[in-house]
Amino acid sequence: MEEVKLWRNRVVAETAKVYRGDPCAVDWILTALLAGGHVLLEDVPGVGKTLLAKALARALGGDFTRVQGTPDLLPSDLLGFSVYRPQDGSFEFRPGPVETFLLLFDEINRASPRTQSALLQAMGEGEVSRDGVVVALPDPFLVLATENPIEFEGTFPLPEAQKDRFLFTFRLGYPTRAQEESILSDLPFARRGVDEVIAVSSPEEVRSWQALVSKVHVDAKVRGYVLDLVEATRKEAALRLGLSPRGGLALYTAARALALVRGRLWVLPDDVKELFLPVTAGRVALTAVAAARGLEIQTVLTELLERLPTPALVQP
Repeated sequence: MEEVKLWRNRVVAETAKVYRGDPCAVDWILTALLAGGHVLLEDVPGVGKTLLAKALARALGGDFTRVQGTPDLLPSDLLGFSVYRPQDGSFEFRPGPVETFLLLFDEINRASPRTQSALLQAMGEGEVSRDGVVVALPDPFLVLATENPIEFEGTFPLPEAQKDRFLFTFRLGYPTRAQEESILSDLPFARRGVDEVIAVSSPEEVRSWQALVSKVHVDAKVRGYVLDLVEATRKEAALRLGLSPRGGLALYTAARALALVRGRLWVLPDDVKELFLPVTAGRVALTAVAAARGLEIQTVLTELLERLPTPALVQP
């Protein structure tokens, strides 16, 4: 699908005006958007997470809201609340920031578990319950959450159920030297921020591409490869928690969406390999022995991926 590839190129080019990091991160976020998923960015402050989220929202022509995670943040601060009007004795509901196209939840692990759980229904079902009424959220709806993987004081670790709602968990990482040089040389432009980013898409266009994901062909060998990877995580001695069926479905759906973003209507084994770590990292857990030995989940998953043979596939 050349049209989708051109759409992706337009969005990446517009986002690159202010975000000078790896364009692969933009590809993955667009993949999550088309797959109907959400993204958790585990990275240190200052690498451009907020800038990337704002630029993406503007380029895609959607609304953007940002919520800062704090211990005193209440579910109503996300979902909205009713305000009493003494003039006529009625209540007026004021929607919360969750009713948007792209919600950036900064430092989500600083919010209390009660507030974190308020997002479960929104992320899983695309709707929220308020005042006893279920209300559908805007479509499409994307949550970009961030957390600092180094600073843990005053934080509430995300429960497994919450992590499982994120399609991808990954890090943006530091920019290359050339990318950082462009940041320094374009400092006057950077001060203007995302105001220079223009909309090159719309929520309606995004919905049209989302509808195509289910039409992306997946060969039997590629499906078998996905199942092999899922089974391998459950048998891996260093992991006490392997991929669930929902995790396997997430990998399968994400690979189809990535193929579409890259302009194809068929999935390659390399699509599955590329997304295995960001899909799996937040859904598996190390055993106590492996953690005590200093192993990292990324290392275990990379070795597992290298052990399994990649199926040969003839492209259509």
